[in-house]
Amino acid sequence: MSMTTFPPSDPLTWKQADADVHVATRSGEFAGFVEFDGTTHLARDQRGTEVGAFASLDDAREALEAASTSKRRTRAFSFALPRALRSRPRRARA
Repeated sequence: MSMTTFPPSDPLTWKQADADVHVATRSGEFAGFVEFDGTTHLARDQRGTEVGAFASLDDAREALEAASTSKRRTRAFSFALPRALRSRPRRARA
């Protein structure tokens, strides 16, 4: 899966999608959302991972902004091949 990255200088744009849901985009791409569950504001990033629970909408927005600018795509696994696959195949001897 490819993930588009944007410079952190691009600000998040917020739109209210419902009475208790606010959606963030950056350069037209989904960046996360904040939902109010009646007691706290829950912030989630573009992958749905919970950023945290906050008392105010402004705090949740700031946390999402900080999370989206500080995240870097990391490798989930090593690209090094096992030793057996790195060596050249050997010719069969007669």
